[in-house]
Amino acid sequence: MPEYLPSPSNLLSATIRRGHPGFLDLPWGVPLDEWKNCCPRVEELPRGLSRHPVLFVSYDDALYALKELPDGLAVREYDVLRELEERRLPSVRPVGHARVRQNDLVVSLLITQYLDHAMPYHALFMRSSLVRYRDHLLDAMAVLLVQLHLAGVFWGDCSLSNTLFRRDAGRLNAYFVDGETSEVRDEISDGMRRSDLDIMLENVYGGLLDLDAMGSLPARFPVDDIGPYIRSKYEALWHQVTREEVVRADEQFRIEERVRALNDLGFSVDQIDLFAAETGDRLRLRAQVADRHFHRDTLHSLTGLDPEEMQARQMLNEINERRAILSAHENRSIPLSSAAHNWLRETYLPTVQKLLDGLPKSVDPAEIYCQLLEHKWYLSERAGHDVGLAAAIADFVRGDLRHVREA
Repeated sequence: MPEYLPSPSNLLSATIRRGHPGFLDLPWGVPLDEWKNCCPRVEELPRGLSRHPVLFVSYDDALYALKELPDGLAVREYDVLRELEERRLPSVRPVGHARVRQNDLVVSLLITQYLDHAMPYHALFMRSSLVRYRDHLLDAMAVLLVQLHLAGVFWGDCSLSNTLFRRDAGRLNAYFVDGETSEVRDEISDGMRRSDLDIMLENVYGGLLDLDAMGSLPARFPVDDIGPYIRSKYEALWHQVTREEVVRADEQFRIEERVRALNDLGFSVDQIDLFAAETGDRLRLRAQVADRHFHRDTLHSLTGLDPEEMQARQMLNEINERRAILSAHENRSIPLSSAAHNWLRETYLPTVQKLLDGLPKSVDPAEIYCQLLEHKWYLSERAGHDVGLAAAIADFVRGDLRHVREA
């Protein structure tokens, strides 16, 4: 590697959020594509396709992604990501932006925090150990678009390349990555939603053709059907979340059912609006959805853990089972918070410690734990009775965990 020459004099301006390094020791006067030849902080990590240069740098235990853009665009995208963060939407976390001089050219760079445990879409097609997640990828794309549109975000460039994916209790969650063309409003029109879906159809088709050209798709893979499938999933979920119901004034239970149905999908309900219907004895009911963190927020308030949404739902089911067992044993009603602390102390933490022994730091503890729960269920179904956690751990370590080490 050539001599490493930091170039802070080429740094014209920068905005960096508190709690992160100043990045002053980076070779700002060198084009991003050339940093790997002169900067020891550069890390080789998997990433999706991008129309702009992207690389990763490390500081202590923290990883950051840098994207080089035309002058002014990094500020715009940084502001979009800050808005998404404020609205609690699944996206990469913005850290800062910089304006730098490279020879006679002025460019801007966006800095974001590396999204731990995430992977680009092509990893789900190119790694045999991840094949079972492919179908969940499509559902995750639909859910992400619904979340963005509910919050008033027009993506403008929805594609597989502009999305990262995290495993979530055997499924996937999609995360927004690229916001160069995005707009954030109080709400978006139906026309803007349709436009976003049309862009998604074209971009997903193109992304799959790229994979096909690389030989990464199975034979006779239905490339033409994938975009329409995502759209149909989107439209079904959008209807479920936004539909109005007509109820009688004495049907209080219908309100509770509506809230519970949305909570089951992971959505938190901010408020319920009731309006007079055409017939005088009925009301139109409309739920105002806040975000998709219902189970995650509940688990975090009880335990301090912050997993993905479906992971949290599985863990809450375990906590409720633990509460029922403790209540029956002590012949009194045990508070949910007490059952949660008991579960965290006696089950989750010691189990995760056993499972993570010898695994790389990149492994998500919550996902490994949920895989264990799925394995325990499978063993119990086969045996015809509950095999117990200890037996499930032993069998999981001998079998499934080997594939995690190899993945």
